[in-house]
Amino acid sequence: MAVRPLRPPRFDMAVALAGLVGGLLLWAFGLGVRPDSDPIVLFGSRWALLVPLGVTACCELLRRTAPRTALAVGTLALTADVMTQGSIATIVMYTDLMYAAVVYGSPATARRLPWITGVLTLAGTLVPYAAWREPEALLIGLVVGAVTFAPASTGLIVRNHRDAADAARLQAEQTALLAEMDRVQAVTAERSRMARELHDLVANHLSAIAIHSTAALSLDDPATSKDALAVIRENSVQGLSEMRRLIGILRDGADDREPAAVPTLDGLGGLVDNARANGLDVALDAEPGAVPAPVELAAYRIVQESLTNALKHASPGRVGVSLRRSADALEIRVTSPHGHRDGPRAPGSGAGLVGMRERTALLDGSFEAGPEDGPEGKLWVVRATLPVTDVEQGEA
Repeated sequence: MAVRPLRPPRFDMAVALAGLVGGLLLWAFGLGVRPDSDPIVLFGSRWALLVPLGVTACCELLRRTAPRTALAVGTLALTADVMTQGSIATIVMYTDLMYAAVVYGSPATARRLPWITGVLTLAGTLVPYAAWREPEALLIGLVVGAVTFAPASTGLIVRNHRDAADAARLQAEQTALLAEMDRVQAVTAERSRMARELHDLVANHLSAIAIHSTAALSLDDPATSKDALAVIRENSVQGLSEMRRLIGILRDGADDREPAAVPTLDGLGGLVDNARANGLDVALDAEPGAVPAPVELAAYRIVQESLTNALKHASPGRVGVSLRRSADALEIRVTSPHGHRDGPRAPGSGAGLVGMRERTALLDGSFEAGPEDGPEGKLWVVRATLPVTDVEQGEA
């Protein structure tokens, strides 16, 4: 329900003034509803009808601020008007009070008034006819219906249309809000995906560049520096190439955009060879079998990031990469010596573990990373389980 104004609006003041002025003009010309000889006229003086006229005009000021009070007082004024010569202006203003009570009143009032006035109209039709047995008695019911039931029914129709319009507007606002929330969530998810892809694409190369450049600067050996610079150049070229592919994907309408090759598990050999060229001792034991493309990409990125973390943080020693396909999941396990690497290290921010955990969560898998005790000492172990059955059903 709309909030009621604390003061009478200008329109209500104009209605009250128009009704009062119109009633005074009718009174000045001596135009009344009933003659003085009518039996129901108890107050035959011309001045008597001005009282209900003024009271009804004052009630018009409350048609929106206090509609029920205005209708109650207006009903008493109309009853008093019936006992005088009567004024058309008083009757017209009363019909407006009835209409306003339904439109601006409480929902309970809006529901009850049409029924109450309908019963009054029916009673005003049947009772006089049963008492007098004259066809003219039916006109009483017609008058009662025109003054009470007709404005109440009209007000109910207007209120229902107004409520329907408010509901449609609210639904449109909610739909727009939900659409905006979906857009924000989509943008956020896309930014997160882009951040993961960017990190996975360049983190390995930049880590190798940082480590070998630090080694070249710290060791005064021309041969070692030359080897380090060769590794730096190779990783720089590969990093720039992968960065160019990513930028090509993000650039809309680029004619020179190259298709981005999606990494597959067949490329794990090249990934391990690159890690070995960067100084890691990697042993690969991969039997992934045939897996869906989303699982294949996630597994490749998890292994890639695990090797990057081993390059940055692991102590010298054997790094093991194992992939096994079970009936309904792909098991990934990457182990590396846990401890402090001797010599230069690249700084890490921990974003790699976050990215691996997010990739696993997107496939409803499980992810664990942490130190464990092994036969050859303490190891850093990365475990990921990627469901295969649900992804295959989703693709189907």
